Amino acid sequence: MTIEFTADNVHDRAPADPVLGDRVAGRMYTDPEIFEQEMTKIFECTWVWVAHDSELPKAGSFKSTHVGRQPVIVTRDRKGNINTLLNRCRHRGASVCEQRQGNVNGFTCPYHAWSYGLDGKLRGIPYPDGYEGVMEKEGMGLKRLRTESYGGMIFATFDDEAEPLEEFLGDARLWIDRFMRQGGGYPIKVLGAHRFRFGGNWKIQLENTTDGYHFPIVHRSWMASVDAETAGMMSFMTDPTAVTHDLGNGHSVMRMAPERSDLDADDGTEPLQARFDGLVAELMAIGLAEAAIRRLVRAIHGSGFNLNLFPNVSMSISFFRVLRPISVDETWIEHVALGPDGPTEIVDPVNRERLRAHEHFQGPFGFGTPDDAEGWDRVQRGAQGAPEMPIMVNRGLARETKSPEGRPTSHVTDETGMRAAYGMWKRMMSDD
Repeated sequence: MTIEFTADNVHDRAPADPVLGDRVAGRMYTDPEIFEQEMTKIFECTWVWVAHDSELPKAGSFKSTHVGRQPVIVTRDRKGNINTLLNRCRHRGASVCEQRQGNVNGFTCPYHAWSYGLDGKLRGIPYPDGYEGVMEKEGMGLKRLRTESYGGMIFATFDDEAEPLEEFLGDARLWIDRFMRQGGGYPIKVLGAHRFRFGGNWKIQLENTTDGYHFPIVHRSWMASVDAETAGMMSFMTDPTAVTHDLGNGHSVMRMAPERSDLDADDGTEPLQARFDGLVAELMAIGLAEAAIRRLVRAIHGSGFNLNLFPNVSMSISFFRVLRPISVDETWIEHVALGPDGPTEIVDPVNRERLRAHEHFQGPFGFGTPDDAEGWDRVQRGAQGAPEMPIMVNRGLARETKSPEGRPTSHVTDETGMRAAYGMWKRMMSDD
């Protein structure tokens, strides 16, 4: 199937063009043929996030993951270089690694014991005499994907002609830099992850990360469960300074707590919450300076914004949310907890508090994840009905303005981020 893009301004029936400025076709969530094109035209043709630098701390470290539906291994080799390798033996196609992460000297296929280095090069073939005059080892290593990183975020692509990663990220780089400041003066590291599936299309979750409109409705129980200061920080529905920016290339940022967008900007007047009095006392007892304690404790709540990086990862307040499409109506979600990486006597008590906050919202028994997942499931189920009806993404369109960089900007409850993502989707899916 080839998707055709034509004009259609009738709001009560499905547009011939699946993406218009204020709506998308309902079949975007349900059509298997569209999904197959997305896997080829988007997930195999752009930069897809695969790992954070802290997940590969030393030579031999690896992580198994996916680029779209294709299995890959991300490794740090003996020279310190990061490689993304297709997890498929060049001989008969078996996967060469089934562990999620670890540390190894290389990879050996369990079927016929072809062995590969951390850089993917073919190192050995058992009983090689049968290949004399038939095949040379050179060029028969694991397929390598182009791999680049920015700010500790590692991305890979199958497209050797893709623009450089930094160009693709563009205006999002400023927000990546700001997000990484929540280490409180230390680098950020991955603390752990919660993984689950939901029965819906990947784009439903992509929309959710910059959907401020749902927050006080879906997460009402979470708002009631936290202290008044935290609830006040997230009460952004009527805050005119809380805005969403289109950052180009499908990326967007939703600034829910704009006063916390840059954690380095602290005038020292905001009192630390009483709930952290025990942590403050613990850090004072080891002799940490008051300014350092303040920086670490303020950062526990995260960055105050959600940064959506098209197509598969968001840097959401204090954690990574990673999506992996499985089928047109099934998606893997990974919520990755983050914290500072430094001397254990300093960062361990801080990360203990960060993990408790993460579990309270993102954990499997928390308030946020189950409520979000229920909403995503319902969107998929509802989209199966009346396929002629479009999905509306027009909130705030009439009050959208331009940022100083010339990007569309509107209130945090508006659907500017969704329109940004679907604009990039349309660019990549169009045959031209």
